[in-house]
This record gives sequence, structure tokens and C-alpha cells, in this order.
Amino acid sequence: MLENVMEFYRNIPPKQCASCGDKMEEQAEAYSTVCDKCSSSI
Repeated sequence: MLENVMEFYRNIPPKQCASCGDKMEEQAEAYSTVCDKCSSSI
């Protein structure tokens, strides 16, 4: 059972910017959907 849970977390795709689609570094307690580059150009 534990292996199934671990496999689930390994297969989650990386977080992507909603604006440009670039891969974002995920951070704890961060819920933004756009990267720093896109958020600074708004």
C-alpha cells in the first residue's frame, strides 16, 4: 500500500506557470500560479 502512495507522488507533474508555461520551483505555503518573471511584468 505504501508503495502505491509513493508512486502517486513521484508521478505528479511539475508545477507550471499559468502565463508562460515554464516549470516553476514549488515552495511550501506558496499558492501563486505565475512565475517570478511573469508576475514582475504585470
